[in-house]
Amino acid sequence: MIRLRDIHRAFGKGDERTEAVRDLSLHIEDGEFVTIMGPSGCGKSTLLSIIGMLDSEWEGEYTFLDVAVHQLKPKKRIALNREYIGYVFQQYHLLNDLTVAENLEVPLTYRKVKGPERSRLVEDTLARFELTDKRRSYPGNLSGGVQQLVGVARAIIAKPRVILADEPTGNLHSDQARDMMELFQKLNREGTTIVQVTHSEENAGYGSRTVQMFDGSI
Repeated sequence: MIRLRDIHRAFGKGDERTEAVRDLSLHIEDGEFVTIMGPSGCGKSTLLSIIGMLDSEWEGEYTFLDVAVHQLKPKKRIALNREYIGYVFQQYHLLNDLTVAENLEVPLTYRKVKGPERSRLVEDTLARFELTDKRRSYPGNLSGGVQQLVGVARAIIAKPRVILADEPTGNLHSDQARDMMELFQKLNREGTTIVQVTHSEENAGYGSRTVQMFDGSI
């Protein structure tokens, strides 16, 4: 499903140049639940951004569902991302001028889900995450934990083929974190491929394989 070959990503120039990912190759099969671990600054989040097609300033070869991503123009990459990938960001990246319900609608709009079905999916997802009473709230008025729940709900609402999660339980209390990981495990058993970045050994235990990174390499 995901094939990375000799991926290299650097930031800055000259003496300020930092190699975040270097000569990295990784294969992820359809239906896997892969955890990426390693010390802070080793390139985990950068790698996840590359897999999610949010970062295009890298070198190497990337194949996603037999599509050569490294050969695609930016618009085609964006379309591929919106069609198949749900992303849980460490910093939420919710749209502050939209309510919780409207944030959940965004990925459904990208996938051209019609109005009545869109409304049903939003209401079902709000109920699933116990967010119904927050449906008209704006992200800036919510706690970090609730924003994290909204971010996860937004990532899964359109039933993506792949979920990419960057420290998905970082702002949740222990019961919420356990519920979240059990949800990911359930989705994985139903066929969703999941790639998570985490420092948590407990979270890693929910996956089927752990990849260790150090200094930008596996």
